[in-house]
Amino acid sequence: MPATKNAMTRYALIDKMLANRARPYSIQDITDTLNEKLPEFGQNSVSKRCVEKDLNYLEYDSPFDVEIEEYWIDASDKNDRPYRKRCIRYADPTFSIFKPKLTNDEKTVLSTALDALGSFDGLDNFEWLNDLTNRLNLEQHEPIISLSKNLVTNSTLIARVFTVIRLKQVITLKYHTFRNEEIRCVCISPYLLKEYNNRWYLIASASDTGRILTFPLDRIDDFSINTNVSYLSAPENLYERYEEIIGVTYNEDNPLQKIVFWVSENSKDYVITKPIHGSQKIIRGDMDSQLRNTYSNLNNGIFFQIECRRNYELIRELTSFGPELIVLSPIKLREDLQSRLENSLLQYKISKSYICGIKS
Repeated sequence: MPATKNAMTRYALIDKMLANRARPYSIQDITDTLNEKLPEFGQNSVSKRCVEKDLNYLEYDSPFDVEIEEYWIDASDKNDRPYRKRCIRYADPTFSIFKPKLTNDEKTVLSTALDALGSFDGLDNFEWLNDLTNRLNLEQHEPIISLSKNLVTNSTLIARVFTVIRLKQVITLKYHTFRNEEIRCVCISPYLLKEYNNRWYLIASASDTGRILTFPLDRIDDFSINTNVSYLSAPENLYERYEEIIGVTYNEDNPLQKIVFWVSENSKDYVITKPIHGSQKIIRGDMDSQLRNTYSNLNNGIFFQIECRRNYELIRELTSFGPELIVLSPIKLREDLQSRLENSLLQYKISKSYICGIKS
């Protein structure tokens, strides 16, 4: 059967879907996508039967040496009833009818990348990763990259969240807070998995208000796909907002502020090599001289400056150095940190009195 111009357009679109390992496609999904794209090429919509004939031609009669496999995924219908969905894809994850097979050099680069990704234990439940690794016949060896992890009791959760973010699916989330074990529900559009301090967080927006929300993964009990609510696109500044803070707690009411602090000789190298914030810089020149004249007791060590928004993680990070780090400005932040440290010292004194009482 000779391929017409219209047919070749369909084959090109179908090829992209069968080669896409990031999104599962059923035959109905392929049909729906074609009917969205074909009008852009001045072509009419097609039936599911036409798609089935195209797939049959590609696999059995075309000169492209196509091998298609089927697989099953968990899905839910419009009434949120679960079912097993039959999907199809190229059996060879590197195949495309418009691209030659990978060279040995390309396979080496891909193998190295997958090996590094596979070294992250948190991705054990990504079936597509294991499948691709097996198909490329990667050698098994001890991990050479070790990443810290503090995932959840249900280790498949991070993979499930990854999938709904990738597919841009609205979900109804069940979670509880640190202070209250009562299960709460919220409908959200998920955007981002973010790690901070060996804990994973889901960044999403509330479907009713659009407000950006943050959920620790170890506080998530479960979630289900919600097909009755439209997905909200991520705000354009989603990634920029996390450059303005330490950690994940973002409060729009707290403005960007310049924070000047001193670090002792003992800890300066640590702070230089592991900056407290991405904006961190060493204060030099006239400003350094002025600070040393003003704070004569802090002649040793180095003065730093960062620019970020105040949040819980910032306070915790600055106080974690104890006497090795002194915040100089802004005054309000300095006073709050001083009060926090004084309260901590008071608790030590109180606990010491109890200990002494027990000993006596």
